[in-house]
Amino acid sequence: MSLRRVLTSIMVVLGLLVLASIGSVAVLTRYFQRMSDGVGLATEGVRLPQDLQAELLNHYRRSVEPSAESPAVQEALISASENRLLLGLDAVTQIALSTEERDLIDGVRQQVYAYFVAEREARRLPTRENLQYTNRALDMAMYSIAFLTYFNVKEARDTEDQAVRWSRNALVGSTALSTLLLLGLAGMLLWMRGAVLRPVIGVSQAMRRFGAGDKETRAPERGPAELREMALTFNEMAATLAQRQEEQLTFLAGVAHDLRNPLAALKMSTALAGSGRNEASPERIQRMLTLVRRQVARLDRMVGDLLDAARIEAGKLELHLEERDAREMARSVVELFEASGQGRELRLSVPELPVPLRCDGTRMEQVLNNLVSNALKYSPTGTRVDVTVSRQQDEALLTVTDRGIGLSAEAKHHLFSPFMRANNARDCAPGAGLGLSVARRIVEAHGGRIEVESQPGQGATFRVRLSLSRPSPPALPWTAGDVVH
Repeated sequence: MSLRRVLTSIMVVLGLLVLASIGSVAVLTRYFQRMSDGVGLATEGVRLPQDLQAELLNHYRRSVEPSAESPAVQEALISASENRLLLGLDAVTQIALSTEERDLIDGVRQQVYAYFVAEREARRLPTRENLQYTNRALDMAMYSIAFLTYFNVKEARDTEDQAVRWSRNALVGSTALSTLLLLGLAGMLLWMRGAVLRPVIGVSQAMRRFGAGDKETRAPERGPAELREMALTFNEMAATLAQRQEEQLTFLAGVAHDLRNPLAALKMSTALAGSGRNEASPERIQRMLTLVRRQVARLDRMVGDLLDAARIEAGKLELHLEERDAREMARSVVELFEASGQGRELRLSVPELPVPLRCDGTRMEQVLNNLVSNALKYSPTGTRVDVTVSRQQDEALLTVTDRGIGLSAEAKHHLFSPFMRANNARDCAPGAGLGLSVARRIVEAHGGRIEVESQPGQGATFRVRLSLSRPSPPALPWTAGDVVH
């Protein structure tokens, strides 16, 4: 379960609900506006027929009843009344909402026209039959107008009832959408509390306890994938820090132990030299001085490895690059260890042609010193250690091969880690476990790499690969006649 996907899904659902709410409000607003317009037109459709009825009665009264006005004035009043009736019919037609209503209005128009014809004939020949015919035409026109009024009243009531139903439906729909939104928000908050907030609090509390010194504390790996990954990362970091602290404590104990041995030897030598009980012979003094030099060299190497490791971890390892021949560096290292081979044969193999490198010569000799020293340290007496310099395409290959105790696959995996030493190595020789780590970082700082091949009991082969330096192009001859542009 991914937090991003869940939140995206929740936001999409809530967004759709919000859009549905907005769309419903817009549709209902438009519908109610139309309903309001329809009710207004229906109301007007009731008023206008009533006005038609009143005007029709007024027209009948003017045409039938005796009038005090002159015939010309009376004719003008009747004509004006007819015009008002025709305009009223046009007004009713314009507000008609349905085809059925238009058909009713057409019927009213025909009845009114029939009344006009009968009324004109009754005025021309005011006989009893014509008057009765005019009255029947008036009744038919009044009845058709009354039916039109009834139709408009019924239509207005239907529109009102429909508006009420839509209003109820809108209320139910809006209540349902609001409830869904509230339930969605409440569900999201509850889910966030249980699936997000609690794991985050768990990780925070684990960090706080770890910072307070509880190195065994671990964060609960639960919740969405991102939070589980964060908790897993913290747990791995905590385990690594705890392991590193344990390794450092072990390293400090080993360093203290390793420092105590040469210091004890130095203390014993100085005590014997200054006891004054017997005059020491020159041979004994020479052996004591040799022992002192050896122990001081061990101390110097251990302190140097510590300082180099500290510089590397701080990112302050400085390289002073220069052009060096790998053969010369290998010869210098072999000559240094030949005098103290301690019963091991040290053999050097170099090519005839130079193997040019652009490197920090001192640092690269330090790497070779470490490899050769380890090879001699872990090789049985009477065996041979080979130091080889060769070229492979564009690379210089520095190889140190011994026939010592060898390394297991697990030991090779952690060989170049700080403070790490194989179990069989601890039994054979003292050390802090920093030399190979420092050597690897020095080689990598030169853009190279260091490799190892080994089997338990069959010795080990360390290879250092570095890029050959390219020769600089020869300088062009320059004379005083040359012009520089």
